[in-house]
Amino acid sequence: MGQGARETILTPALCRAARGLLDWTQTDLADRAAVSRSTIRDYEGRHHDIHRATEAQLRLAFEDGGVKFVEIDGAGTGLCLSTP
Repeated sequence: MGQGARETILTPALCRAARGLLDWTQTDLADRAAVSRSTIRDYEGRHHDIHRATEAQLRLAFEDGGVKFVEIDGAGTGLCLSTP
């Protein structure tokens, strides 16, 4: 399966929502995921897609921060915060 055929789990809306759950700025996420803030800004603004490796870095940063990605039957991917 080529990269163009994959389904993105971390959509721009989920990226913004996850940052909101953690009260992170784009700069906070960029620092934690080791990507540029402009990459996050452009992705969340739907100016371009992100590479699979970048998506993995962002998702790992969110998971390390306490966000859980959950699949909801019939609704797709949702977010919640893990309990301490």
